[in-house]
Amino acid sequence: MKDGLWATWIDRPLTEGEEARLLEFLPPERRQRLLRLPRREQRREPLCAYRLLKLALEGECGWSALPPMAYTPLGKPYFPDFPDAAFSISHTEGAVLVGVSGQAIGVDIERLRPVAPELLKRFGAGTAEAFFQSWVRREARAKRTGTPVELGEESGLAPGEQLWYPETPPGCAACVSFTGQLHRQVRLVPMETLLA
Repeated sequence: MKDGLWATWIDRPLTEGEEARLLEFLPPERRQRLLRLPRREQRREPLCAYRLLKLALEGECGWSALPPMAYTPLGKPYFPDFPDAAFSISHTEGAVLVGVSGQAIGVDIERLRPVAPELLKRFGAGTAEAFFQSWVRREARAKRTGTPVELGEESGLAPGEQLWYPETPPGCAACVSFTGQLHRQVRLVPMETLLA
């Protein structure tokens, strides 16, 4: 399986028709969960994330549809029929990042926003930007391993573990956690392509 990183920067609301089309790409359990969200605008990024995952798997593996998903006890999604196909999804306001690989991978992207002084102190961060750099690194590592996010002092890298900080839109931070080789380029998919 080839590896790849895919992203979409979301710059406008979805129309009802676009939302309805994107709902088709979600696994049934995710669709039900998403439809329970109280505000329609909360659906935009998760809807785009699963469509982007489908495009990434089509581009990297030639798959025409998302296979059935299952979840580990801690909530890490995987494809039970394709144990060698790893993926990770992350979304934040206005941005989606997806990683696919033949080895475990974790991605995280966050929009920078104000952080409570207690959290800055707890993470040893002097600024919101430093806090989110720490957070995306911890989250990406946790997604790769399928373990909880480290909230205390962060452990050192595991043998073979690597981190990469891809370019993001202004006001965001992102990190990728992986082992082995990774094509360190993000394929940016315009919204028009995502919604076609």
